[in-house]
Amino acid sequence: MSLKKKLAGSGLALGSWITLAHPAIAEIMSKSGFDWLAVDLEHSVITIREAEELIRVIELCGVVPLVRLTWNDANQIKRVMDAGAHGVIVPMVNSPQAAAAAVAAARYPTVGKRGVGLARAQGYGAAFGDYLQWQAEETIVIAQIEHIDAVRDIDAILSTPGIDGYIIGPYDLSGSMGRPGDFDHPEVKEAMQQVKAAGERHAIPGGLHIIEPDPKQLQEKIREGHQLIAYSLDIRMLDVASRQGCQIGKQAST
Repeated sequence: MSLKKKLAGSGLALGSWITLAHPAIAEIMSKSGFDWLAVDLEHSVITIREAEELIRVIELCGVVPLVRLTWNDANQIKRVMDAGAHGVIVPMVNSPQAAAAAVAAARYPTVGKRGVGLARAQGYGAAFGDYLQWQAEETIVIAQIEHIDAVRDIDAILSTPGIDGYIIGPYDLSGSMGRPGDFDHPEVKEAMQQVKAAGERHAIPGGLHIIEPDPKQLQEKIREGHQLIAYSLDIRMLDVASRQGCQIGKQAST
């Protein structure tokens, strides 16, 4: 089942974040069982060239490659889609106008305004016709809701045609409320609940990014009904596993 169809249904779409550019990272994570993986251009030093290589590895492993953009930039959306991304995760979507702009940049006319070119996504020209149909049916646009301004305008954002889902960015959202990292504060929790309730009203699937690789928190968020979940990221998985091993080893040796 395609990610687009899974999001339109009621199943869990579980993914993760890649910030390290080595293709082995993408291969290992792809083969672990995730439905999708997002190449992060916002908070990493990954280049467009490296992103294309990661997209290639993810796709060849049978997993859906997405790209989290540096910003809601039409030129960058065009380039990562031409590189073969199946869709984009757009940071700081704070208004319906921003949501509509992202959709237009990801889709060809007549739905959108994306420029037409020949690159990896189009089979280097040999598969343009197939890609033309594919992008009309399968292009994914995920809005990141990570500012209190977005929460205040959430119904209009999630009503935007072409928005397939949302992901709450807890750090930036809490920061915009003057409480960075305080996810358990009642006002922050209420803002997240407002977003979730709006998603249910508009039948737009969504969820959040669980930063730490904590299986118990993942189970909790699934029970709460979140459908689109990003489970941790490469550097946190590596760091946490390394520290846990070292701590256990040191404790056992004393």
